Amino acid sequence: LADLHGTAPKPWSPASASTEPRKIARDRIVLIMGARSQLWSIAKMSVTGGVIGVTISDRYVTVVAIKGHSMHPTMTATDSALRGDIVLAEKACLDQYKFSRGDVILFKCPSNHKEVFVKRLIGLPGEWIQLPASSEIIKVPQGHCWVEGDNAARSWDSRSFGPIPLGLINGRVTHIIWPPSKIGRVERKWPEDRIPPF
Repeated sequence: LADLHGTAPKPWSPASASTEPRKIARDRIVLIMGARSQLWSIAKMSVTGGVIGVTISDRYVTVVAIKGHSMHPTMTATDSALRGDIVLAEKACLDQYKFSRGDVILFKCPSNHKEVFVKRLIGLPGEWIQLPASSEIIKVPQGHCWVEGDNAARSWDSRSFGPIPLGLINGRVTHIIWPPSKIGRVERKWPEDRIPPF
């Protein structure tokens, strides 16, 4: 019999029958090895990216979603992560605790280190400060700082738990990066109607 081109098909032989399964098996092995190699490459890139991300977050900058209303109106929190403020905090300030009054900082809650708070820095180590709505004056101990939320009526801060150790500070908030309408630098400022430390 001839095929459409007029050439006769190759006759079947035991040799061709035995080489065909070997070729198929070899092709499958090559395919499997290629897939494994690609998966291994993706896994290596993912692990490398994760390590770089953790290193950057641990040493240089970190991103935090604002929770609670203690920093309103400077920063806003809502039930939806896409509607609440997301901020960027730098960590270079931690090398020698280079802070200024009026900075917004991240720090671990003194009573629960798994929680991270965002407050404004009011008093530096060794400074005397007057407590808000009071005539009482206290000295901030060395190695500590005094923090308060911009929304005093809704803030749990140093007025409740006292000065915090500098070692609990995780970084200084520098920018709001979400939502788009609020993208910009977080200003260092002093609360209105408040006597500066001395």
